[in-house]
Amino acid sequence: MEAHLEMYGKRPILFLDEIQNIEGWEKFARRLADEKYKVYITGSNAKMLSSDIQTTLGGRYITINVYPYSFREFLEVHHTVYDELSLLSTESRAAVMNRFIDYFHNGGFPEGALLAAKRNYLTSVYQKIYLGDIAARNGISNTFGLKIMIKKLAESVKQPVSFNRIANIVSTTGSKLSTTSAIKYVEYAESAWLLQRINNIAAKLAEKESNSKYYFTDNGILNLFLIDGNTSLLENLVAISLIRQFGREDSVFFYNKGVEVDFYIPEEQWAIQVSYSIKDPETKERETDALIKLFKVLPCKRLLIITFDEEGILQTNSDIEIEVIPIWKWLLKETQ
Repeated sequence: MEAHLEMYGKRPILFLDEIQNIEGWEKFARRLADEKYKVYITGSNAKMLSSDIQTTLGGRYITINVYPYSFREFLEVHHTVYDELSLLSTESRAAVMNRFIDYFHNGGFPEGALLAAKRNYLTSVYQKIYLGDIAARNGISNTFGLKIMIKKLAESVKQPVSFNRIANIVSTTGSKLSTTSAIKYVEYAESAWLLQRINNIAAKLAEKESNSKYYFTDNGILNLFLIDGNTSLLENLVAISLIRQFGREDSVFFYNKGVEVDFYIPEEQWAIQVSYSIKDPETKERETDALIKLFKVLPCKRLLIITFDEEGILQTNSDIEIEVIPIWKWLLKETQ
């Protein structure tokens, strides 16, 4: 910093990457802040902003959570036009849909966005997270149990899962896992940003924390574990897009009390169901009934069913209007 000042006559902007690997980094960062330096600090673990570190930094920071590309960003990096006028063109609409299929199955990691063969890249990213950011960083010796746990969470991505159930499922494979270890492993996976948790807004406090839904931060990583998993990928993409838009904690919920609704956003009073298709009358009735029942329990300004490619407006017998919108169009309209 002294050399930079001598050479250029002004203070540098400082970038400290993967700073959580350096013990006591927060004290150095606090000193820089006190001396009015402009500093960008990046790290791949949520624990870098633990309560102790927040106390040391003393409110002298703004946190920005960085996610993989949104669908809009994915289109932009591919130079694909997606404004309303261009989508009226058959050719432009087809180009957007082709990009969406890629994004839907392979996710939005920036480094992999332009690769032709993405699966090997995604596998290497997952191995780095699983072995490095979770197992090695936290001293986990039961790596097989951790691996099975992540696989089972991927297969259960649409369902609430308790820590007891996670431990029991892993234990049936021959790798013993206690409930206490399951709690720690899930926490480690969340801290490494592999998983994102949402809670049941209708549950009591203890159940909120112990019977949550877990989604993968990127569809490409989730898809490594799935066979014919389009319904899971659809709900996962909606979940991550909502968390990206409204925040990671206490902003996005699901509702499960007599009826289950996939997502509820208190800030906007949105209720959202996700269904690959509602062409089947039974599926359509199930999804609409759940939204109508929630409408009578919680304030709802907007009821929405997100599908893969179906669109329309449903008028119910209760004079309640439900929007039906395809996922790709919803991503372009609603999310940033």
